[in-house]
Amino acid sequence: MSYCVTSNLALVGRGIAMLAGIVVLSSCATRNVADGRTGVDTALPTVPVMITADLVASQKIQRRRDGVQDIAPLTAPAAAYTIGAGDILAILVWGHPELSAATLNAQSPLISAAEQAAAAAAPQGFVVSEQGTIQFPFAANLAVAGLTELQARDLLARQLAPVINRPNVTLRVQAFRSQRIYVDGEVKAPGVQVINDIPMTLTEAINRAGGVTPTGDQSQLSIVRAGQRYRIDLPALVQHGEDPNRIMLRNGDVLRVQALDESKVFVSGEVVTPKALLMHSGRLSLNEAIGEAGGINPLTGDARRVFVVRRGQGPIELYQLDARDTGALAIAESFELAPRDLVFVDATGLANWHRTLSMMIPGSLTSAVSAGKQ
Repeated sequence: MSYCVTSNLALVGRGIAMLAGIVVLSSCATRNVADGRTGVDTALPTVPVMITADLVASQKIQRRRDGVQDIAPLTAPAAAYTIGAGDILAILVWGHPELSAATLNAQSPLISAAEQAAAAAAPQGFVVSEQGTIQFPFAANLAVAGLTELQARDLLARQLAPVINRPNVTLRVQAFRSQRIYVDGEVKAPGVQVINDIPMTLTEAINRAGGVTPTGDQSQLSIVRAGQRYRIDLPALVQHGEDPNRIMLRNGDVLRVQALDESKVFVSGEVVTPKALLMHSGRLSLNEAIGEAGGINPLTGDARRVFVVRRGQGPIELYQLDARDTGALAIAESFELAPRDLVFVDATGLANWHRTLSMMIPGSLTSAVSAGKQ
């Protein structure tokens, strides 16, 4: 017996219809079908891989290897905050209060009363222009973009030295507006978050956004930085002893929390209630999937033919479980499903015969049973 992929929507003999592309398992010759979008061979293997204790053990080792996430590029120590365009600086030259921004904005006799009121209501300080400069008395256009507070203070003091004897300058960022990250997806308050002088960690960003919603999948986080996407599995990260606070976010990063319904598992065939199931933080075993679907139909389901169809980045994988004894169910409890897996329970030969006969001769079986009772 062999298995193939076909686009036919009808079940022919024994089959599986898969929602994504419609994959059908049937007793027919094997065909190789190439996916035009990805170039991936979508042919099912001619022989399914049996789900055994050895297979579960090998997959567990592989998951441990895959679970070691390469977060090294995200854990570099955060550098000191550097001033950027849009930041507002508070500058005080001791002994010279006439040089402060508040005095210049609100007390100048050269502006009207309305302009003085508007200046008083505005944020007091020196705004860094798009060119990265500020206008300061006796310092002209002072380029401060890319400097730390201490570097900008020392630069300003050197510029004032020719006109002020040993200037004592205090400079700090009053409003942080130049550096920001973007939080999207399943968080309570998605949007822009401003980075200040306290380094922004992954957990800090999520907490500022109100936390992950009940529909969010903590195992499916992504950080996009300079065109590079990093996938983060928080539960696996903690399980492997990694501290999520080591992940530092930088200006321009995009953090997205994926929804749970993007990682569904489909249970079809001879189960009591075929349905699409949500994974629990990226985890769902084969036994849980069958249980949540009500179990194998005792009248029509063939416990020997429980299939798992998995389509990842490579060719389609096909697994089979013989669930006739309790030992197999224990193995199924350790067999972890992947997002978008299809679990299919085949029908018994008698159920298939009954359905085929009913399609060919509608009502024939009922008539035969009625005749036998007479």
